[in-house]
Amino acid sequence: MALFEGKSSTERNKIIAAAVLGLVALIALYMAFGRSFFGGTTTTASIKSSPTPRPSNPTTDKRVDIVLPTSSEQDFVYQTTPVDYRPGNAFAPDPGKNIFAFYEPPAPTPYSPTPYVAPPVKTPVPPPPPPFLITVVTPQSVYAGSRGFRLEVNGDKFTPDSQIYFNQSVVPTVFINAQKLVADIPSNFIAQEGAVQVIVQTPDGKLYSNAGTMAVQQPPRPGFQFIGMIGRKRYNNDTAYFLESNKTTPFGARLNDVVGGRFRLIDISSTEVVFVDVDLGFKHRLPISKSTATGSSGQPTRTTDGGFVPFDPNVQNIPGIPNNIPRYIPPQPKRTPTDNKEDVDDDGDPE
Repeated sequence: MALFEGKSSTERNKIIAAAVLGLVALIALYMAFGRSFFGGTTTTASIKSSPTPRPSNPTTDKRVDIVLPTSSEQDFVYQTTPVDYRPGNAFAPDPGKNIFAFYEPPAPTPYSPTPYVAPPVKTPVPPPPPPFLITVVTPQSVYAGSRGFRLEVNGDKFTPDSQIYFNQSVVPTVFINAQKLVADIPSNFIAQEGAVQVIVQTPDGKLYSNAGTMAVQQPPRPGFQFIGMIGRKRYNNDTAYFLESNKTTPFGARLNDVVGGRFRLIDISSTEVVFVDVDLGFKHRLPISKSTATGSSGQPTRTTDGGFVPFDPNVQNIPGIPNNIPRYIPPQPKRTPTDNKEDVDDDGDPE
């Protein structure tokens, strides 16, 4: 063809593609706009209007009968449809609300006059006085750890069946008269310090008394420190040294000496001393003060087995012992060393 003369294969393919695209475009326009796009005749429709519309014949209308779903179809819908529970919707009850509960109005308030009148304050009725009366408890105080003692309760209106309760424990009671009761208090009842309550009461509890008190005090104790001792050769005239809290000069005491006007020294050792109260009979153990328990050489003034520590001339001051007190120096036997040693044969062999 003359159209493709002198053309390469690439140019021929381009011409063919352009022709095909133009044909496809024409077909598309025809499909979209029809024959009128290419200059064809247009079809006109005539509408005739009637003055009065005529109703359609109901017998000629087509109706569709409504068919209800079967039970199996309904069950399938119920089983496959998810439940959409939303408490915020109006048709859902509030969570935790009992829909069967009904409202109960509160009780009506009583009539309150205006202005408000406060009701009168009732005066509290004091309790009646107890049937028994305790006025004095003798003794008023005792020392903790002392021996048993006799307690006297003085008062009024006591009966023969009255009993004394010492710190809520009943004790054997002797009825003297309506104004006096006595009882023996054992030593274990006053082992601890503090205030003790004393009351009088009948066994059935119908008759009782007011509460009386007595004090259980701490016994007097030595008011000084044990700082050291000087031990003799045969334990005679051992001297213990003490230091009072408000003084700087120590003082010494021997066995059976009374210190402080009431404490008798009955035992002396390197670790403690023992006093006995000459008035009350209490024993007090006083350990040695740790700051002065040993000398400057690090050794106690007397060994635990009762022997003496050899005197050290380099030690000029021993805490608790004055420097002017002479110290016992045990004799040291002189020994002459020998170089020749004899062979002592005690097995009977001549060699």
